[in-house]
Amino acid sequence: MRYFLCPGKTDMRKGMNSLCGVVQNHMGYDVRMGDCFIFINRTRTTMKILHAEDGGLVLYMKRLEEGTFRLPAYDKDSRSYPMNWSSLVMMVEGIQDDPNTRLKRLKAFRNHQ
Repeated sequence: MRYFLCPGKTDMRKGMNSLCGVVQNHMGYDVRMGDCFIFINRTRTTMKILHAEDGGLVLYMKRLEEGTFRLPAYDKDSRSYPMNWSSLVMMVEGIQDDPNTRLKRLKAFRNHQ
């Protein structure tokens, strides 16, 4: 599976249909191919991932309460920020190049009873 981060800032009010239009018109891809398309807002605090799988489209969303998403380098050939699974996980979790450091993230409250 391939992972593409859309260049520029994305309006997070966009839903599935509008994001499909961004993938096709702005990035030059077809969302039905099964790739994951990642969108980040202007402040880099919200991320949406659009993915087509058997049976329909899936839209994931993550909003940070603390910290920001760190963006990878832009690739002019693909007109995107191509990523692999591990680089996506590192970006979502705030892991830096040094695995012992992380970007600031809010800890979820968990009830351990």
